[in-house]
Amino acid sequence: MPFMKIHTEKLSQSVVRQIEQLILRGILRPGERLPSERELSDRLGVSRPSLRDAVAELQDRGLLVSRARAGIYVAEVLGSAFSDALVQLFASHEEAVFDYVAFRRDMEGLAAERAAVLGSDTDLKVVDALFHKMEAAHLKRDPTDEAALDAQFHMAIIEASHNVVMLHMMRSMFDLLRQGVFYNRQMMFENRTTRDMLLDQHRAMNDGLQARDPVAARAAVEAHLNYVEKSLAEQIKAEKNEAIARQRFEHEQSR
Repeated sequence: MPFMKIHTEKLSQSVVRQIEQLILRGILRPGERLPSERELSDRLGVSRPSLRDAVAELQDRGLLVSRARAGIYVAEVLGSAFSDALVQLFASHEEAVFDYVAFRRDMEGLAAERAAVLGSDTDLKVVDALFHKMEAAHLKRDPTDEAALDAQFHMAIIEASHNVVMLHMMRSMFDLLRQGVFYNRQMMFENRTTRDMLLDQHRAMNDGLQARDPVAARAAVEAHLNYVEKSLAEQIKAEKNEAIARQRFEHEQSR
């Protein structure tokens, strides 16, 4: 008969599974510090020895890391799906820029479609709150805050799609963007007219999601990334033209 004895799960294994789920679901993020041992054992309702056993297992598996006199952290390695060699390869080839945008357009379009259908009311409140923060940041002359909120807005949509594989892959993609591997994202926010257009595009995404219209939400994401692609192509062309113009100027100066 296909029956097995029931074994009571050790408390440490329950702790392991809970922390695993928080990391898997993107609630605990790479580089995030866990509460102190005392606080965490109180929150979980387990003894410190049980907690230490769980943390030790998660450290052995590479999910947590200990920093001397600083505490326990979610491993940074979880935030990168790409080797350093591949990142350098991306950074040195122009075609990777447009493949990156195309990949985001496909994945984020799907994420927006899923979020409009599968996202909870709370998920959509988070997206809406971030958009309103973008509106407030838009009034500032310095675009830094608006550019940072842009990334948070897009990640909130991905989180609302409730697909953990997509979540971790896209978090890695945005980490590369934050590092400037593909292009300088903040440059797009430095032109006032461009900033206005970008805000309107994010408003369309938010409107589609709040209306729970998957077609409109996906179309808004795709229109936004089409605009990003076109802007990048124009920027790259302008930089190449400027380089040629400087060569001509230097040649004229030397004659």
